[in-house]
This record gives sequence, structure tokens and C-alpha cells, in this order.
Amino acid sequence: MRSVIPSTLAILVLCAVPTCASGFADKVYDERSIDALVAKASQAPQREQCFLYAELVHQMTELSMRQYAADDVEKATKLLKQVQELTLKIHLSVADNNKRLKNTEMLLHDTAYRLTGLLHSSRFEDRPLVEQTLAQVNQVQSETMMQVFRK
Repeated sequence: MRSVIPSTLAILVLCAVPTCASGFADKVYDERSIDALVAKASQAPQREQCFLYAELVHQMTELSMRQYAADDVEKATKLLKQVQELTLKIHLSVADNNKRLKNTEMLLHDTAYRLTGLLHSSRFEDRPLVEQTLAQVNQVQSETMMQVFRK
């Protein structure tokens, strides 16, 4: 009887965790939502662009992962190249007066985690692009984190 209670409790806890946990990857993104966010980022004040670019990087990474899983390598590759371009924009927009800098850092951290998972599951031919994208996201995430600590 004693061994049944702890194992039953463990099963209940493990089953409850996914329903309680919510993260950045819970939403499903598509090309329309990304296009809308691109338009919003281009019209946003400079103080908000860093966060919006990070949101774009995150959404594009998630969509790219789904496209790799669906074996649509061309679209997935195109998205990862766009992610690389956006990391440069994030790098240029990280400044002392940015709004939601901590949220930006958290999004980039989650995106780096998701890219690491993609790296481990990707085909050999696709790994250089994923590695390069991951390195750029890690670099920008580190810069953003340093900016958060300066405040």
C-alpha cells in the first residue's frame, strides 16, 4: 500500500504538469501572423522594435521547425535566413531605452532552446544553417541579457 501512493502521486503530478505549463511555444504561428507582425514592427516606435523583432524571430523559428517536420525544406531554410537578418536588426536596436527588454531576452532564450532542438533533429545538410542561426540568436540573447543587467 505504501508503494502505491507515491507512484500514484507521481503519475498525477506528471499528468498535471503539461496542462499547467504554458510557454512561448504553445501558440501555432502561420505566415499571415508573421506578415502582420512584420508590418507592426516596421511601423512601431524604435523603443518597441527590439521586442517585436524578437517576437518575429521566435515565430519564424517555430514555423520553420514545423516546415522542417513537414519536409518543406525550402520554406524552412528561407525562414531561417530571415531569422538571421532579424538578429542583426535586434543587435542594432538593443539600446538603453528599449521597452520590454527582459521579455525580449526571454523570447530569445526560448528561441535558442528551440533551435538547439532543431539542430539535434535536423538532417546533416541543414545543420550548418541551423548552427549559424543558433549562434546569431545566442549572441543577440547574450547582448540583450547584458543590457538587462545594466539597468
